[in-house]
Parts: sequence; structure tokens; C-alpha cells
Amino acid sequence: MRSVFVDKVASVAQHSKLGHELRVSDDIPCEEGVLIAVRVLNNKSRYNQLELTSGRMATVNQGDIVVGALGHRKALLGYSGHLPESLEVGSTIQILNIGGVMGVCDSANPDVGPPFDCEVLGGVLHFPYLGERIGVPARVGARTLDPHAGLDLRGVPVVALAGTCMDSGKTAAACAIVSRLRHLGLHVAACKATGVSLRRDILAMEDAGAQETMIFSDLGIVATTAANGPALTRSLLSSLAEFRPDVIVLELGDGLLGAYGVEAILTDELIRSAFTAVILCANDPVAAWGGAKILREHFGIEPAVVTGPATDNAVGVDQINERMDLPAINAMTNGAALGDLIAGHLRSNRSVTSS
Repeated sequence: MRSVFVDKVASVAQHSKLGHELRVSDDIPCEEGVLIAVRVLNNKSRYNQLELTSGRMATVNQGDIVVGALGHRKALLGYSGHLPESLEVGSTIQILNIGGVMGVCDSANPDVGPPFDCEVLGGVLHFPYLGERIGVPARVGARTLDPHAGLDLRGVPVVALAGTCMDSGKTAAACAIVSRLRHLGLHVAACKATGVSLRRDILAMEDAGAQETMIFSDLGIVATTAANGPALTRSLLSSLAEFRPDVIVLELGDGLLGAYGVEAILTDELIRSAFTAVILCANDPVAAWGGAKILREHFGIEPAVVTGPATDNAVGVDQINERMDLPAINAMTNGAALGDLIAGHLRSNRSVTSS
């Protein structure tokens, strides 16, 4: 056991309450969610920031000592990487995302350049036993996910956002909906159920007016998969429902076709039947057409509305209206109208529920 002074603690370690002087061990379990300390070996001019536990973004520099978590990532527009089979002090590992997930990089999108290479300094320890200096490996999360979690919504409706890809406007749409529903006097809770650990999206929902927020990493999950996606979604929704909000806004990160478990979540009948409205976020009209087709034919879900870059001007809106017979509203330029449409679905749901 050794002492290490760290410069930056990534947001993936949000619930660990780490200071800047840490104890580290040479024994590093290669398991998803284990926290490690590393020294950054190179500088980068692109994709060179880290989200801290405060939510602030900090530029990472060569020589910085950083705490992150072991994990994997399968991103179309970023880095893809896997969990290493073994690690020892002095091993080289890469930072896979802005939230501080670390693994072995398999491939990189040209837009983000090569990743940060890092020298492993040790596994971070925490000391849970009062009065004893017995350190155990520190891990991500406020609590452990129950793989058999049920769903108890206490009658709270759920508005879900699914996208055709990364960067399809899901968070912008979620924030527009949260903001408008809050202005209409509703108590709104929000969560993000799939993706790779990064708190930026739920922080944006808080800024928009969500009174309670959660993300999968609160449950000890660094990156979601088809195996854990349904259980963590049920757990997130049930946890937020305990606050008795008027509505829960649920963002499904990544896309309908991806490796983070969106398909598995939408296949879960218990979750699917809880949705009052599903918003489709699409990058372009062809993606909107394909996304609507997948939702309708694979999951029996009729989208309430299409938003995202596909609706950036009248050309895309007209194509969606005519070819998909769906409303299309841009969240950036007409967020209030998007929120009003969803408020209408909530009112209709209440009428059906009470009748």
C-alpha cells in the first residue's frame, strides 16, 4: 500500500468521495468498475478533457495523475475498447471517454484522434471498516445493481427518448421537455439508462428543471450492455418513482442499433408497457424512417414525435410528416411545442387511467 497525490478525479468515481491523497495497491482486480490511479503519458489537442466529480470539465495534460474506473466502451463516434485481462503497476492503459472510463483501446474515430495513454500506478483503496486500516478495492456506484430488480412506478408515467445513433439530439430534446413540463407546474424526475459513464447529460437535465436525477453509474455500472440494461432501467425508474414525481423522463443513450442494451430494454414488456410516450431522435430523414420502422415493427411502439437534426429545417419536417405520418418538432428551435405535445400525451394518459 502506497500514497499517491492525484490531480483529477473523474466523474465515474462520483460516489467514492475521494480526496487528493489516496492509498493505492499493487493488486488490481481487472473487473468493471474498479477504480485505478494512472499517470497520463501524452498530450492531446482534441478530446482532451475530463469530467470531474464536480461536473466541471478540466483539460488533461501530460503528467497528470488521474483516477478513473476500469471498463469497456463500444462507441461509433468515439473510442472503442475492452477491459484488460490483467494489470500491474507500470502497465499502459487508455482513457476511453470523458467520464474517466479506462481500458484497452481497440479503435478510434478519426475525429477524436488517438486516446490518452496512461501508466498504471495502482488500484485505489477505500477503508470501510471503522478503526481498521484494512483497504479494499474502491468501486463505482452508490449501491450495487440488483439483477432481478422489479418495476414499481407507483402510477408515475414515463416519457422515453430513443435515438438512431449517438449525437442524435436525445439530451437536447430531454432538456426541452423537462423545461416545458416544469414551466407547466409538473414535478419532473429524469434519468439516463444506457451508454458509458458520463454525468453531463443528467446535469443538463437538472439545469433544465429536473428535481431528481439518476444515471446507471449510480448503480455501479460503468458501461451498459444487453445483459444489465433491463434490470438497471427497472431499478432507476423504481428509485425515481419513490420521489412521487408527476413524470419521469428517461433517456436511452446510444442508438436503437448498438451495443449498450437499448434493444434489450425495449424488448422488456414490463418496461415497454410503462411508457406513456416514446420520442424518436434522428440525425436525418432516412434515419428517422428506419428508426420509426424499427420501433413499430420490432417493438410495437408508435413514436409520439420525431425530433433531432432530421428536423433542423422544413425539408426534413415535411419528409417525416409525409413519409412516416408522424409529427416532427425541432427541440432546439421549438422546444416549448415539443413539451406541449408531450404534456398532451400525459393528460390523455391520466384520462385513460382514471376512466
